[in-house]
Amino acid sequence: MAMAQIEEHRKDAEIYSGEAMCREKSGILMDEILLPRGLLPLENILEMGYNRITGFVWLKQKNKKEHRFTAIGRTVSYATEVTAFVEEHRMRRITGVKTKQLFLWVNISEIFVDDPSSGYISFANSSGIARSFPLSAFHFSPTTP
Repeated sequence: MAMAQIEEHRKDAEIYSGEAMCREKSGILMDEILLPRGLLPLENILEMGYNRITGFVWLKQKNKKEHRFTAIGRTVSYATEVTAFVEEHRMRRITGVKTKQLFLWVNISEIFVDDPSSGYISFANSSGIARSFPLSAFHFSPTTP
């Protein structure tokens, strides 16, 4: 499904390739939509695309990645293809991102900051259940693995 969406939005998209360029452009994108850079700790990124008309973004990485956000005690899994529609303070209709809750992996469908002054970011699944965490837990640090 992600591949079909990527092809559908590819025509009018800015497309980048190579690890360094994709990492730089994904960081710039996160700055533009006012979300913390540390939300997407991807590695070996092969391609990134951003269709500014539709707000559709995709990132393709060489391998699936699991990342532990130690500040909140959560493990997140990123598939080889991660897609989303982005706008200021929000990523919606996300694919390729899951978090571990007890013994189950739960798909994340939306990430948003309702009130930037609150210092919290929320993560929701497709059933509408959301959980909030401090924004500071997702800020990028050069020492973050």
